[in-house]
Amino acid sequence: MKETQFISQSVSLSIIIFISLIFVFLGIYHSKKYQGLKNYLTANRNIELFSLTTSLTASALGAWILFGPVSAATWGGIGAIIGYSLGTAFPMFILIFLGKKIRDEFPRGSSLIEFMRKKFRKSLFKLILLMTVFYMFIFLCAEVTAVAVLINYISGTEFWITALIVLLSTLAYTLYGGLKASIFTDNLQMVVIGILLLFSFIYLNSTIGSQFSFEFVRERNPQLLSSLYIPNYTAGLTFFIAVAATNLFHQGNWQRVYAAKNFETLKKSLIISFLIIIPIVFYMGFTGMVSFSQNPNVRPDLGFFSLLLKEQSTLLSFIVIILGLALTISTVDTLINAISSLIIVDGKATFNFKKKTNYSSVSKYIILFLSFISFIVASKGFDILYLFLLADLFCCSFVLTIFLSFYDKNINEKTAYIAILIGLFGGFLMFPTPDFSKSLLVGVLIPKELFLPLISESLLFLSFALATFLPFLILKFKKFRY
Repeated sequence: MKETQFISQSVSLSIIIFISLIFVFLGIYHSKKYQGLKNYLTANRNIELFSLTTSLTASALGAWILFGPVSAATWGGIGAIIGYSLGTAFPMFILIFLGKKIRDEFPRGSSLIEFMRKKFRKSLFKLILLMTVFYMFIFLCAEVTAVAVLINYISGTEFWITALIVLLSTLAYTLYGGLKASIFTDNLQMVVIGILLLFSFIYLNSTIGSQFSFEFVRERNPQLLSSLYIPNYTAGLTFFIAVAATNLFHQGNWQRVYAAKNFETLKKSLIISFLIIIPIVFYMGFTGMVSFSQNPNVRPDLGFFSLLLKEQSTLLSFIVIILGLALTISTVDTLINAISSLIIVDGKATFNFKKKTNYSSVSKYIILFLSFISFIVASKGFDILYLFLLADLFCCSFVLTIFLSFYDKNINEKTAYIAILIGLFGGFLMFPTPDFSKSLLVGVLIPKELFLPLISESLLFLSFALATFLPFLILKFKKFRY
């Protein structure tokens, strides 16, 4: 990436190190009096409304909101923004119902997969465990890469430097303090995120003026707001399905379901988080439409920064760096603790290690290994969107089968396997190649020309739709049940 040099590398590094050390100090200091496995996994099941709300919100957001919705809006229009917003927030709404059920039926648990062990045998919940860890690992790579790209854009700082500082600082307090440290730092980070996002909105609204409006977008790119523009629908549904499905498997969310002081606290926190997330993600997507309308040649994922840093203000550069760090660290600490908790709780029941194995230590070694791989990926500045979409596809094929099994006693392990495999098969047939020009079915097995343009231009949407809803259809046909 071309070095923009809004500020010097030395200044940028000073900010990164300073902010990271603050979170390390506060996280470790706060968690000193909250040691033990219960605090590490579920924060002793005693989290109040404010802490739970800010933690749920901060963990749901991440540095990806500075890039993903912004980029999607430039080609998917208003539909992509709505889909992204609702997809990010929707799991909060669903967790009201699923959270109550899982707390009632398994009150001493700490993960979704623990609950699944009651329903299915080892082979299936082992697959669910591996899929969940894989998804969160990809999420970890994406977050660290995103902040590394952001800092590089502003100061030209090499990717590996930012990635190393962020990972080391987050590991330092998260592996020590567990969920309690993660939630406490999330509280602080969410306050910072809220203030900085509000400032950016006020700044853009006052400096850009009439251009920061739907009317301006409609004048320059009317298709982005048109009800006749097909990508408004396909992109919106794609992002809604993909983001919503994957976040339902986010162990960080399930830890917080169990960490809530009581169900009423959980319910209120989820509702408030839902209402906060939607306008934040929508706002970021809207900046993408505005930036694209100002300059069609703008790099899609840098639309927000092209607006905010147009004057190359040092102060605004500081704000963007702090915002990016707060978003990233609040998500990375959640992911690290979530993966660690899965290994501690579910690894023991899934894998046949020696009886005296210390799973807490094992989890930390695995986390360090995964963090090292994340560092390698982020230091190269790879575009991992495609791999992220692939992880999303896996989650989509599982989501309805797993969560319908909460309520449908006829869904046994064999039925679940059949439904999931058919969903995966259907999704992979339509899943596009990295250039999004063709898929295994459309363009490889069968010439692309034999398909309607609507199909060949909607491969990503169709792959997610098939992966998600084919299992549902299988489950509804009694003749396929055993």
